Amino acid sequence: MDNQDLKKLLQKSSSAEMLSRRDALKLMGISPIAAGVLASTSSSAITSAEAADVSGKIVIVGGGAGAIMALARLHRGISKPDITIIAPNELHIYQPGQVFQAAGLYTHDDLIKHNSEFIPDDVNWIKDAVESFDPDNNTLTTRSGEKVDYDYLVVAAGIDYRYEWIRGLKEEDIGTRGISSVYLNNFEKGTTDGGSITWDWFNALKQAAATENRKQRVIYTQPGTAIKCGGAPQKILYLSADHLKKEGLSADYVFATAGGKLFSLKPIADSLQEVQKGYDHITNKFKHKLIAIDKYAKIATFEHTYEIQGEYDEDLEEYDTITKRELVEMKYDFIHIVPPMTAAKAVHTSKLGWQKGTGRGWLEVDKETLQHRRYKNVFGIGDVCGIPMGKTGGSARHHAPIMVANLLSEMQNKTLKEKFDGYTVCPLKVEYGKIIMAEFNYDGLAPSIPFLAPENPSRLWWFFDLHMLKSMYWYLMMRGLM
Repeated sequence: MDNQDLKKLLQKSSSAEMLSRRDALKLMGISPIAAGVLASTSSSAITSAEAADVSGKIVIVGGGAGAIMALARLHRGISKPDITIIAPNELHIYQPGQVFQAAGLYTHDDLIKHNSEFIPDDVNWIKDAVESFDPDNNTLTTRSGEKVDYDYLVVAAGIDYRYEWIRGLKEEDIGTRGISSVYLNNFEKGTTDGGSITWDWFNALKQAAATENRKQRVIYTQPGTAIKCGGAPQKILYLSADHLKKEGLSADYVFATAGGKLFSLKPIADSLQEVQKGYDHITNKFKHKLIAIDKYAKIATFEHTYEIQGEYDEDLEEYDTITKRELVEMKYDFIHIVPPMTAAKAVHTSKLGWQKGTGRGWLEVDKETLQHRRYKNVFGIGDVCGIPMGKTGGSARHHAPIMVANLLSEMQNKTLKEKFDGYTVCPLKVEYGKIIMAEFNYDGLAPSIPFLAPENPSRLWWFFDLHMLKSMYWYLMMRGLM
């Protein structure tokens, strides 16, 4: 099915809360993959088509996936909406596609549309970013100094990349001296440089592997902070290794992660261990956090944390555990860097963020209702939320109906009944043509299609992700129709 079919169906369904599953499946070519994805959207929060007769000024902060999905559902779900969106970006990036761009399968133009396609004319669009929040007075201030008040606030401000936290590294270094990062982009300008730079990096690595008389050492890093799409560092590892493998080439690959395992869920981690056996010379360096880089000498410095056994405690009848730290230097020829990440600065430095604990700085919302724990007229959606999991586009899609239903209940002084179950999805691209579709929630694995074992690499999921998901994103998800 092409985009014209999707547009026709949108016209047909313009007055409905969402597409019928039958019509959506028709557009998706009656695919069993799409059927499973659509089936996973069944929720009372999604299927209600009745517009609420509520009043109050709603301000949405952000112009990415979460913000636009929230806007679409709120605009349709309120009979006389009074909505302002504060978003500096006129261009919208299909972020899940940047890994495919890095693999040479998408171009920049495949990833870009104008936000004007998704923001209705009767919505007040302030093309600016938020500088600060004052939730005690229900106001915020934009970067240009404009003060905006609200009755209800939806925070979808996203994530900031903190390359500068790595000593010796600047954003402008990405794309030089063997350094790449698929994450590099500029949301306000709508650039996706990280994808194209990483594709060039793939090919430079292949050229070096083919012409140098020694194995190239390639390091792939993962920071100690929460990150957007936690599987992306490994996706780049496997796709770049497969890019070489197809030419009969290999390199000395090092996956250096601040974490202690390949994946949080054992079945997926075990499967990734098997995947790694298909590539030569992959070494995992767990508990290794990149803290500095010498781009001229091509040396990366990591903080390695590990535990040793201490003295025996007779009262507890066990040995103390002592955490040790050491600095480890690694030489490299090529390095792919995933930067540390924080909530957007305006949230990170405000009263809206968690004030202490491991989630400090991320938006302090209840992990189920997505309502702020201290400011009840504030809700969150997307990557900015300080909840145990959910920094993926798939999570935002599941956030949207839950958050909107609960916001409408709050506006009507009703009990918040809808609960987010922690759903997130990580399409781990383990080679060209195969994906491990790791879907899980707060309770563990949660596959959309139970008969497809989520830990098994699948060609069907690759086909879905590469050829179907982008159209679903633009024409269904961004319009609040699924």
